[in-house]
Formats: sequence, C-alpha cells, structure tokens
Amino acid sequence: MRKCYEILNIIIMKLSKFLLFIAILVTTTGRTQVQNRIEIPDINGYKTLQCDFHIHTVFSDGLVWPTVRVDEAYRECLDAISITDHLEYRPHSKDIVASYNRSYEVAEPTAENEGIILIRGSEITRSMPPGHFNAIFLTDCDALVKDDWRASFAAAKRQNAFIFWNHPGWDAQQPDTTLWWKEHTEIYNNGWMNGIEVVNDDSYYPEAFQWALDKKLTILGNSDIHEPIQTIFDFNKGEHRPTTLVFAKERTAEAIRDALDNRRTVVFFKDFLIGEEQYLRPLFENSIEVTNIKKENNQVIVYFLNKTGLTFNLKKTAHDKNVVYFRDFEIKPHCRYSISIQFIGDNDGKVNFEVTNLLVKPGKGLECSYNLH
Repeated sequence: MRKCYEILNIIIMKLSKFLLFIAILVTTTGRTQVQNRIEIPDINGYKTLQCDFHIHTVFSDGLVWPTVRVDEAYRECLDAISITDHLEYRPHSKDIVASYNRSYEVAEPTAENEGIILIRGSEITRSMPPGHFNAIFLTDCDALVKDDWRASFAAAKRQNAFIFWNHPGWDAQQPDTTLWWKEHTEIYNNGWMNGIEVVNDDSYYPEAFQWALDKKLTILGNSDIHEPIQTIFDFNKGEHRPTTLVFAKERTAEAIRDALDNRRTVVFFKDFLIGEEQYLRPLFENSIEVTNIKKENNQVIVYFLNKTGLTFNLKKTAHDKNVVYFRDFEIKPHCRYSISIQFIGDNDGKVNFEVTNLLVKPGKGLECSYNLH
C-alpha cells in the first residue's frame, strides 16, 4: 500500500509540474498575442517612438493603479509614457496618502521589467488662466506644490522640466473660443512653455496647432486617460489612443528629451498625422513602396504596397487636364494597390494630389507631385 502511495505522489508531482509549465506557457503566449503595435516607419535616421505623456492613476483622479498604466502601454507596444497625476486635485486622498512621486515609484519596476520608458511627471492644475500644464522629466514632483502657480512653474523650470500646455481648447475652461491669454505670453516669455497639446483625448485644437507652428512649440498629442484604456478604445476595431510620435536618435529617455527639445514630433490621432512637413513627408514616402510600374502606350499603371499600419487619404489637386487619374483614393494599412494614369496628347506628365489626413497646418494636407514621364 505504501508503495502505491509513493507511486501516486510521484505521478501527482510530475502532473503538477506539467500543469505549471502549461500555465506559464499559456500566460506567456497570451501576453504576446495581446500586443498590438501599429507599424510606423523610422525617418531621417531617427527611430520613431510612440509615446503618451499625459495619463492619470488613482494617485489623482484616475481609476487604475500605476502598474496598470504600464501594462496598457505594454499591450499597445508604446515606447514611453509619463504618469502625470494632478498636484492640486486628488479626490482619492482619503484612501491614498502619499508623496506626489509615489505613482512613478510604484510603476517604475514594472516599466523596467516590461521595457517601457517611464518619465516622471506631474500636472499643474489651475483654473483659466493659465489652465492645466504638464511638467515632465522632473526629479521631484513634491517640489512643485506651491500656492502660487508662478512658483510651481518656476520650481519645474529649476528641475529643467519639459513643460507643455494641456488641452488649450478644453470647453470646461474655454467654452466659447480657444484663446491665448496674457498669462500664456508671460509663461512663454519666461521659458515655461516648451510645447502644447494639439490633440487631447478625442479633441483636436487647430488654434493650438497654429500657435505651435508660429511660436516654435513642440507639437504633442496625448490620451489624458483616466479610465481603463479598453473602456475608451476598441482595439479589435483598430482604434488607438492619441500619441506623440517622437523621432529620437535612440530608444532612451535622454533621446526622447532631445527630440522634444528640438521639436521632432508628430501627433498620431485616429487616421490623422499632424505636424510639420519635414516629418510628414518622409513618413508618407517611407510608408509606400512602389513594387512595379508598367507603361503601355498612353497609360501608366503604378503598383505599390503600404508597408505600415497607417491610412492615407489622397485627393486630386490642380493638374494638367490631359492627365487622367483618381479623384479620391484611400490607401489602407498593409494593402497592395494599383493606380492607372492616362495621358492624352501633350501633357506635363505630373500627378498632383493632397494627402488630406496628413495635416501640415490647420485645414491643409501634405501636397505631393510626381512626374511619370
């Protein structure tokens, strides 16, 4: 009988180890399967990093623990995030009493383990003017807690923080018109404003885009997420959070800061890319691979592949009337296409179009022209 028990125990131990192995395998496989990175090309010798510099946790008015924000970023294959909990608004303070650095400290080990670049930050949360601002690349969030908003900005500046204006057109603070106040001129002149959110959550602010272009501010787009991310975006339908595409020399926090300081960014919002032409044009050109060109009498057929997860909407612009081609054309992610162009009589051979969802300024898409003669 004892021998039978010994054999049974050996079988149970081996079975337990086998089941544990299967559980680990399933967990690891499942984790890999849920990752969903939108493929965006590198440009101009820089790495294209996908970043969200404005998110919240239960350490202010968010609804999730800091490590959940890291896990969400991991599943979306983001490169970097900054947890920017409010300094002046902590509705969970009866349950969570802690330093303003604590959300970063809680998230940091998970971020390191999952390969997410975590940037320390806080949100300076004031009524308008001046409104809400994020300070990132901080060394001590607690030092920004001041009664006077100017003292908070000065404290951030002393830490060499990167500071940007959040949701400048937020209707809760600017219900009728998106305005630049005299306080923003003061902040800008003091060197306390390095960037501006052109997109926040589901809102696009064309006024902010124009200010960024005119005042040489870094263009940013962030989620400002408070809820669990999957309750806002349906990833099964291809939706994604708004992100800032950062063109960095390498995948490090230091390289991200260098890119932000030098305004090497584009906003990725729904199917839109918003930024300067010097970055949008190579993004478009590096996304499309021409696989073949066939010329037959007065017709040219161009075969090409969209190698990326980006969508491009093309619209015909002014052209020689003897060149006949599409009016509108949508290029979907990871698809092959052919376009037929007909030439009638004498013509200049140019195909002109605007990529309407690549905004180089408010209301203006990227203009392209190709000579097929």
